[in-house]
Amino acid sequence: MKSVTFEDSLFEDCYFEDITSSNTFFKNCTFISTVFYNTDLFEYKFINSRLVNSTFLHNKEGCQLDFSDDNNAYMIYFVSFLGTLAVLPGNIVSALLMDKIGRLRMLGG
Repeated sequence: MKSVTFEDSLFEDCYFEDITSSNTFFKNCTFISTVFYNTDLFEYKFINSRLVNSTFLHNKEGCQLDFSDDNNAYMIYFVSFLGTLAVLPGNIVSALLMDKIGRLRMLGG
């Protein structure tokens, strides 16, 4: 679920399994006898919501990739571009040496 906001909703006898969500929130919702199994729905995503007889089992742990801000996707590609750009001088020097020395000698070295 990406960028979904549930407002004033009732979830009764529901089973949420293997849910990965980013920028998904529940506002003023009521959960009755609901099971959350292997989800990344954490406490901060339930804003003014009531959880009655609900269970959280095997929550996802660790660092979950979350594109809650559109800037995050931009930054991932920008950092990747900078890493590629950092290798460029070495590639140029390697190409010039290969042209001057020759492929076989370069490979042997």
